[in-house]
Amino acid sequence: MDSIASQDQTIARRLHDAHDTYKEQTLLHRRFKHKDIVPLLNSLSGQAPFDVSQIGESLEKRSIHQVKAGMGSNKVLLWSQMHGDEATATMALFDIFNFLKASNDGFDDFREAILASTTLYFVPMLNPDGAERFQRRTATDIDMNRDALRLQTPEGALLKKLQQTLQPLVGFNLHDQNPRYSVGKTGKQAVMSFLATAYDEERNVNEVRERSMQLIVGMNRVVQQFVPGQVGRFDDEFEPRAFGDNIQKWGTTLVLVESGGYKGDVEKMIIRRLNFVAILTALKAIADGSYKREDTADYQRIPENGRLLFDVLIRNATVVREGQAVTVDVGIFHNEINTSNGGFRYKSVIDDIGDLSTFHGLNEIDATGLTLVPAHVYAEPLNSAADLQQLDVASLRREGISVFKVRQKPDDCYPQHPVHLLYEGDLPAQPLAIDQIPTFLLLKDNQIIYRFVNGFWGDTIDESGKQCNGIAE
Repeated sequence: MDSIASQDQTIARRLHDAHDTYKEQTLLHRRFKHKDIVPLLNSLSGQAPFDVSQIGESLEKRSIHQVKAGMGSNKVLLWSQMHGDEATATMALFDIFNFLKASNDGFDDFREAILASTTLYFVPMLNPDGAERFQRRTATDIDMNRDALRLQTPEGALLKKLQQTLQPLVGFNLHDQNPRYSVGKTGKQAVMSFLATAYDEERNVNEVRERSMQLIVGMNRVVQQFVPGQVGRFDDEFEPRAFGDNIQKWGTTLVLVESGGYKGDVEKMIIRRLNFVAILTALKAIADGSYKREDTADYQRIPENGRLLFDVLIRNATVVREGQAVTVDVGIFHNEINTSNGGFRYKSVIDDIGDLSTFHGLNEIDATGLTLVPAHVYAEPLNSAADLQQLDVASLRREGISVFKVRQKPDDCYPQHPVHLLYEGDLPAQPLAIDQIPTFLLLKDNQIIYRFVNGFWGDTIDESGKQCNGIAE
């Protein structure tokens, strides 16, 4: 590594270690809404080095803001939450705002180099209607990132207008990706992924796309310090409807950043920090032109993303079908379902059954010698979920009883106990099938080894510390 690259790595480490100083403390959960960021934007207005303005509004009349900083000739456009449920980079952008307005912190030269040589245009929440629902699509139910040609969403039309008017040198398209992407075939989770989008079917490389690759090489090197072997490269198949591909075609270098998953980091605070570091170091590379030294061959060496991960992978379990013992692997997804209070719950599903030896799990169980059977059902139906409070649920669970039939339909307040309530649903694993909720037992010689409810086992709790993995159907 040359001396300049070594210096870049050092500054990246310093930024990483100092991140908490700039972390916006009002945004500590992904499911914030438009009303949560407006006061933050208003507080930036009038503060150096920012110019904050409303540049448009969503279909449902929520304001869309731009934060401008810097006075240099290199224009850079950065936008986040094109998809309303992809909020990791939005948090990082507010951290960057806090960084850019700071002083006397040991980063003055770094900060001033960026602001002197670039003019930055940030759009921190492009799809506020989607953010309100924490959903991918806009209020029109159109995926904005497939609206670059027809421009049927006001938000998409605004993005094209920005690109066409500003004609920025570089655009950063900031997303979240499915946390089950793997880095190639390694089985390692892709914590972050990058893409230099194609501008034609042949995936040719011109000066505009080459710059994307060079910037990504530097960003990858920086991020690898903190999550070695966990950075991927997204598939570059040309998508003629997508903004990333078209913006590259329209002459703006496009860097696609995807925030994936990091085990135990439900609210993506670790990946937020990585975005903070990667984006700031990329801005410095644009400011001083150091990205031009990068070899695009190093871009191609970043492993392409694979889809080889389950949240839970049970290997070599025995199931009995028609009196015959069969050995299977069971792949489970923990899916987040939005709740009416702005939070989420898990509704897990069995995604695949069979020989899954080429796949990996974020959590794995070797069930060799174990038999998978349905969970036991409590003898008497309950009137409602509230009746669980009258029972010794922990003792019942030790006996394998974790399914309770209820006469009243459970509301949105799902059981805090790790139990499975049956209102209209069927008992899972009788027989085991794809798309079932994974509630069952794993036995060894009739002794209970694992109790699964809704894809979680034992008395596991979620990463926020709440035992909220019960399920009702």
